[in-house]
Amino acid sequence: MAQSEFKEYIHINLAMVLPHVEQNDDLVQNKKMLPNGLVFYYMYLSEMNDEDKIKEAIETLLHEEDALTLETVTKRLDKIDARPVFTAKEAVISILRGKCAMFINGLDHVYILSTGKREKRSVTEPTSEKVVRGPKIAFIEDSDTNVAMIRQRTNHPKLKTKKVPIGENKLKYATVMYIDDEADPSVVNDVLKRLSKVKMDDIQDSGTLEELIEDNKYSPFPQIQNTERPDKVSSALFNGRVAILVDNSPFALVVPASLGILMQSPDDYYERWISASLIRALRFTSIFITLFFSSIYIALVSFHQGLLPTSLAVTIAANRENVPFPPIIEAMVMEMTIELLREAGLRLPSPLGQTIGLVGGVVIGQAAVEAKLVSSIMVIVVSIVALASFTVPQYGMGLSFRVLRFISMFTAAAFGLYGMILFMLAIYTHLSRQRSFGSPYFSPNGFFSLKNANDSILRLPIKNQPKEAKNVNEPENNSQ
Repeated sequence: MAQSEFKEYIHINLAMVLPHVEQNDDLVQNKKMLPNGLVFYYMYLSEMNDEDKIKEAIETLLHEEDALTLETVTKRLDKIDARPVFTAKEAVISILRGKCAMFINGLDHVYILSTGKREKRSVTEPTSEKVVRGPKIAFIEDSDTNVAMIRQRTNHPKLKTKKVPIGENKLKYATVMYIDDEADPSVVNDVLKRLSKVKMDDIQDSGTLEELIEDNKYSPFPQIQNTERPDKVSSALFNGRVAILVDNSPFALVVPASLGILMQSPDDYYERWISASLIRALRFTSIFITLFFSSIYIALVSFHQGLLPTSLAVTIAANRENVPFPPIIEAMVMEMTIELLREAGLRLPSPLGQTIGLVGGVVIGQAAVEAKLVSSIMVIVVSIVALASFTVPQYGMGLSFRVLRFISMFTAAAFGLYGMILFMLAIYTHLSRQRSFGSPYFSPNGFFSLKNANDSILRLPIKNQPKEAKNVNEPENNSQ
């Protein structure tokens, strides 16, 4: 729809707008003709507007209608927070967003009344990022409410909020939040630039927008952090990062991201530093277990039996004596079974899903061992790998490791430990080259340096002093 400037004649302005909205059965149109010659015409979508608000606004506007003039009308419209628009495209988009458009003869613009009816669910506890200790509050699908929750937690005088229209027809908004003087201006400008280039209108959740603005679409690793927790977003803002909220999505996006940030959990900062450090170290250990534990078993059994202690080698050989498949097939069968159970558990109703995941794993594993399709040791290995994959706090990051686990198993089956080492080097090289909005994703200078050792793999005691100016390339510190 081409942009068209409104004229001072109401019939011309209506002719510009009506063809784009009159096909909707829920479109309500009303006309008011006053004795002094003024003509009012307003339209709105009934299911998206509060008709009581519209009635109240019209009554305020037409009070003492005999004395109304264009100047008086303009003053009253300002009192009811009506916003003027000057093109047909703006008016049509406003109507489709659930606002009321007011046409007045003699004016070369149309007034938009904020009379939308907002349907939203109540604020609840997080479902995907639970903590033992800490705030029990999560975002909802209303971006204005989400912005308010972030402001309530941040209370920073330099917190900035920018609404950016996205999509080819600019039907939705992305809200960008950052703290001035804390966030890197180049990162803020990069975010705004990437959002302005989004041409897709069908953005139902922040996950779709994440894929459209990330640096490397072919990387298995997420380059943007997503969270449903206002406290995580508030902490990220204090640490110089930028938050992006999308209409109708209960998940916020936070950039830049890094491996260290994606492996952090709010629990790390709400519990004592000793236990938090132990849990975080265990979390990083679980990454190695998820990626390589099954592969190590396949490599040792298939190629490097001499590396096993004699008693263990004899035990494994006896356990696999009647198993008809090679280790890679045995591992693939069990790994695929675990993934099927996990996916079924997510899709089924909650009580039934938990039962399927627990009972199904035990029953199928025991039946497979008794049928001599897999060895009992393989069931143990796969179970440990499945448990380790659940410790990753970011769901998207956990999915990445689960996918890469299968590639690791194939390299181990083809080349043994040498294939595993090559695959490990390939992952490390990829992470070292990866960037997120200009920030290194896996920078040795930021992740393994002594300067940042207080909050990298370990979480050392919080320092009771003002936070120094922070580089966004560094991991988050303890402001959460």
